[in-house]
Amino acid sequence: MEQIVNLHIEHLPEGVYLATSDDIPGLVAQGRTVTETLEIARDVAKKLLEAQAERQGAIHLKQAGDSFDYPLVVSG
Repeated sequence: MEQIVNLHIEHLPEGVYLATSDDIPGLVAQGRTVTETLEIARDVAKKLLEAQAERQGAIHLKQAGDSFDYPLVVSG
């Protein structure tokens, strides 16, 4: 079952990207590129969701349906 987690990604003055989420409290991921940051955020989100489900029950997120919008970031 795939779920949608909204991320906020910020480019920091230090040159790295930082991802946080209001959907999953505690989700913080940092990487050198947007792609690396997204990969780390996906792993962190999965672990946080698993831990939350064991302790207090699952966090209810929007299910990824047959279609949804996804912002594609490309370098130019």
